[in-house]
Amino acid sequence: MNLITPDIGVIFWTVIIFSILLIVLRTFAWKPILNAVKIREDSIRSALKSAEKAKEEMQKLQADNEKIMAEARSERDKLMKEAREVKENIITEAKERADEEAKKMIEAARLNIRNEKAMAISEIKDQVANLSLEIAEKILRTKLSDDKERKDLIQRLLDDIKMN
Repeated sequence: MNLITPDIGVIFWTVIIFSILLIVLRTFAWKPILNAVKIREDSIRSALKSAEKAKEEMQKLQADNEKIMAEARSERDKLMKEAREVKENIITEAKERADEEAKKMIEAARLNIRNEKAMAISEIKDQVANLSLEIAEKILRTKLSDDKERKDLIQRLLDDIKMN
């Protein structure tokens, strides 16, 4: 039963030991613990301030980033528009040059055809003339094989020359 109802001596020594323990803790442990807690509190406070500053800077950077992205999109759209215009101009110029070249080629082909045609007609005329001469020569040889016919032909030719 002594444990349930302690004696005055136990209570006295318990109070004295507890008081000594409080003094020792206050002298050696309480101040360092409070200092450590204060330092920790200050570091947490400064970390929160830094985090708040970082958050504000991130918001500023995000706003700047969005502005830069909008400018970049605008610039990209502008460049794409210019590229499309340049592409269309190049295509148009290429078509015009191709049309001009085609016209030149067609005209050159026509001129070549005309020249070839004229040369062919000239060659045909030369061949016809040669054939005509050969035919006339053969006819004359056969007709002029006789002396009388030769003299008659010469006389007619002389008469024609005199008349002209």
